[in-house]
Amino acid sequence: MKRNKRLRRLGLLSATAMLCGLLFTTTSSAAIDRYTVQKGDTLWLISLKYHLKWQDIWQANKSQIPNPHLIYPGQVLAIPSANIQVSSYEQQVVDLCNAERTKNGLPPLSLNADLAHMAHVKAQDMRDKNYFDHNSPTYGSPFQMMKTFGISFSYAGENIAAGQPDPQSVVNSWMNSPGHRANILNRNYTRIGVGFVSGGTYRTYWVEEFIRP
Repeated sequence: MKRNKRLRRLGLLSATAMLCGLLFTTTSSAAIDRYTVQKGDTLWLISLKYHLKWQDIWQANKSQIPNPHLIYPGQVLAIPSANIQVSSYEQQVVDLCNAERTKNGLPPLSLNADLAHMAHVKAQDMRDKNYFDHNSPTYGSPFQMMKTFGISFSYAGENIAAGQPDPQSVVNSWMNSPGHRANILNRNYTRIGVGFVSGGTYRTYWVEEFIRP
């Protein structure tokens, strides 16, 4: 009898870049209060940056934007708060990775809400757009996506995986792959965000984002 094996895939990416900016360190939520409209912006493009519906941003700014299709550079928009909840599976991946770092004499990574938000959106994007790659058809490279989400870094990396059924399985897969292991044990990184979603072609999608501010 032919055995059915569940599809499993891995991917990794790391790089360095010199950037500076704000870093949010709360582990439960991230709220952006104001956004200044830039040339070329639309409510839809702004909503992508914050993973909100453009209608929600419009509702919060109707007094100055009677027509949602007409916004102007220099306008300052109120951005509704986005509560970022870290799931049990996502927290377990963080804990397992930090356990591996501790075993190797490295300090633990701090869970960062902005990275967690981005990682979750990236996992959703892979599932919903049916691809498995570091480069998103929606957001571009992980480093472009970090910029879109307002995340600044001096070092950054990404691990992705699909098909693993639980946190222990995906961390085992990453730790058994030299490149992914190197990302998890990279002493340059100080912050982590993990995203997990179910469904789609591979049934599960996992994303780890790493940075050093």
